[in-house]
Formats: sequence, C-alpha cells, structure tokens
Amino acid sequence: MNDRITPPAEAPRGPVDSSRVPRYAGPATFARLPRVDEVARTEVAVVGVPFDTGVSYRPGARFGGNAIREASRLLRPYNPAQDASPFALAQVADAGDIAVNPFDIDEAVETVQHEAGRLLDSGARLMTLGGDHTIALPLLRAVAERHGPVALLHFDAHLDTWDTYFGAAYTHGTPFRRAVEEGILDTSALSHVGTRGPLYGKQDLTDDAKMGFGIVTAADVMRRGTDEITDQLRQRIGDRPLYVSVDIDVLDPAHAPGTGTPEAGGLTSRELLEILRGLADCHLVSADLVEVAPAYDHAEITAVAASHTAYELTTLMTRRIAAERDAG
Repeated sequence: MNDRITPPAEAPRGPVDSSRVPRYAGPATFARLPRVDEVARTEVAVVGVPFDTGVSYRPGARFGGNAIREASRLLRPYNPAQDASPFALAQVADAGDIAVNPFDIDEAVETVQHEAGRLLDSGARLMTLGGDHTIALPLLRAVAERHGPVALLHFDAHLDTWDTYFGAAYTHGTPFRRAVEEGILDTSALSHVGTRGPLYGKQDLTDDAKMGFGIVTAADVMRRGTDEITDQLRQRIGDRPLYVSVDIDVLDPAHAPGTGTPEAGGLTSRELLEILRGLADCHLVSADLVEVAPAYDHAEITAVAASHTAYELTTLMTRRIAAERDAG
C-alpha cells in the first residue's frame, strides 16, 4: 500500500509568480509548477503520455498533454470552489512525459505500467495527461499493484468496455473490460458518468452491467442535477481507494470540440467540474485525463476545459494528502 503520508521536509514549491513572470513566458509545465527534478519530494506528479495509437477514429491525442499544459498557464494557486490552495497543501510537480513506442501498442502498455509504477513507488499520486484512453489500463494496473482493486469513476461519452477492435484487445474502447477481467477493479464500486449516443446493440449495455458498472447518462445529469448525482456516486464509492478517469468527450462538442470521437448531448464543463468538486474527501489515489486532440480544438476550448478538470482533480488529491497528514 502507498497511503502513508509523512510531513514534507519543507513547504511545497508552488507555481511561478505571474506578477513577476508573464504567464506566456517560460516553460509550459502544468500550472507553471516546478519539474520533479527541481523538488526534493513529489506528492502529486503530473505526467504526460503522448500516445494515440489505440484510437478508432480521429488521431491527435498524442499532442493533448502539452496542449493542456499550455492552457494551464492561466490557472491560479487558490481554488475558491474548493476553498483550497492545492499547491500549498502538497508538493505538485510536473514529471514530463512517458515516452512510449507509437508503433507497438503492447510495448506501449508495458512501458506506461512500468513508468507509472516507478512514480507511484516514489510516493506520488498521479495526475496523468493523455493520450488516448488505452493508457487507462496500464495506469490502473500500476495503481492496483499498490492499493488492490480500486473503485472507478469513468467520465466518458462511451462505455469503453467493448471486447476488441479489428481483433485488437488493447484499444481506447476496451480498457475497462480488460481491467475487470484482470481483477484490478472493485466491481462493487464502478460507475460510468456522461454516457450517451448510439451503441452497436443492446448487448453492449447487458455486458457492461454484468461487469458491475452503474451508468449515469448525460441526460441523467441534466434532469437530476449535479448535487443529486454526486451524492449517488459518493454512496457507491464510500471510502474505497478511488481512481478517476476522464475522457474529455464526456463534454458536449460545444464545450470540447477537440477530441477524437465527439458525441452530441454531453455534459457542460460546469457540470463536470461541479461533480468533481463534490468528490471532496473521497479517497482519490490517482486520475487520468485523456482524448484531448488539439488539431480539432477551436480557440483552445477543449484544452482550457481539460486544464481546469485536471486542476480540480489535483486539488482533490492534495486536500486528501493534507487530511491524511493531519490525521497522523
């Protein structure tokens, strides 16, 4: 297990001071935070995985991580929605990118699992910037090696529990079926959020339910509201170790045009952020944010939404770290 929190040797180093260095100047680390090699200890590592070989439609998510980093230049150190200064609560640092083979999916999956495990072994929780959704499987493997089977909240327009595409077992549409088969998910605490759109057949829903997933559709969020949905999710999760996986196409194309498989009728960015904020005090151990494809992004709408999504998830993690430290 990797939950022991020791007091930091020194106060966390935060972002570059934007009153001294303009936001558009300097390296584009996430939120203008230090790199991992510039701090003694990293408690939340923001790491990119520039990989999109597993996509079934539009490519380009290999460039998503750096687009999110560029958009994150506008983030500020105090988060009023969560009443927290996340970068003062724990040391957050940018771990750069995991370089993976773009021509061999199996090798790429192994590399992501190994490198994610190395970061987790250092004591960090991961905020991973994809890349396509294929990377969720090796990330979950690495997290489960340290926490056991984890609860999962999966924000996505799609189920991503299909079996194969063109005979390939590892794609952006299959990671959570593989994860259930491998026993690395707590099947009593699995939920999709924001699903919508046509399926291949009703059997897709039947198979998904057999794996243990509950479904909160985008229409459910619209009709019932974010507070009720969040309460439902929290009850399902409890205090189990939680992994959150966000495909940016959970948002409506009006809010996230820069993605590979857009579907009409999605969440607003406000709804997504409000649901995430409602997960405060949950045992969030790591998260990913995937499928940002900047080639299709108009005026960086998608990258901005993604940067704020990563910011809220990072805030949740640092708040949890601080609470565990205070509890001894």
